[in-house]
Amino acid sequence: MAEYTKTARNTVNRYRGRGAYDYETIHTIVNTAPILHVSFNPPADPFPTILPMIGCMGSFKDPFASASTPLDLYLHGYVSSRLMRLPSASDAAEEEEGTPLCIAATLLDGLVLALTPNHHSMNYRSAVLHGHAMLVTDPDEKLYAMQLVTNNVIPDRWVNSRVPPNKVEMQSTSILRVAIVDASAKVRSGGPGEDRKDEKDEAVRERVWTGVVPTWTAYGEPVPAEKNRVALPAHVSGLVEGCNRENERKAREAAKE
Repeated sequence: MAEYTKTARNTVNRYRGRGAYDYETIHTIVNTAPILHVSFNPPADPFPTILPMIGCMGSFKDPFASASTPLDLYLHGYVSSRLMRLPSASDAAEEEEGTPLCIAATLLDGLVLALTPNHHSMNYRSAVLHGHAMLVTDPDEKLYAMQLVTNNVIPDRWVNSRVPPNKVEMQSTSILRVAIVDASAKVRSGGPGEDRKDEKDEAVRERVWTGVVPTWTAYGEPVPAEKNRVALPAHVSGLVEGCNRENERKAREAAKE
């Protein structure tokens, strides 16, 4: 199983058994998370900045590459945002590494309730990636990334909308390609872990409920726009039904593991 190299920066130290470094686990978490949190250090500011963004793992050189292979991370944003202005897009910067970023993705699968608050926990899938971002300037790669990110949010939405983007839309959108340096995932599943003393305390066990509250993202019934003229398409209804079913399945499975 191909994986990211362990370094001092990406090695999971607490509960090491929950750590994972393989491409497939990490890339799948990133591509499943609806929002990615991207942090960077802006110039002349002592505080790091964290931005919620949308993005997707992919490969322009090999568009059909699987999640179990090395991939870049493409981030979508507005052209004038601070982050998009940081990486240099000049020809002279081709040999530069780009802007250092840290990207986090988290999926919540359940609330884990124990006998004592100190042993409460959560079931989750999380990933943290480090990499260098460069602004995508090649028009073909930019269009590839825009389609990639769009279809990762809603499969087949690209071809079921007005495409290609016009000149204004292309100019107002920026894409960052992040070359991943290292990454790791951390996953928890199962029920609560109890203190031995509490487990032997019959009075406590008789009055405190323990277990897992499965948690998942669920899409509601689509609401048509006021000026909409089209019946609900299959790619939208399929997203709602498919994601709701799969997210619930994963959450309930995690509660039992």
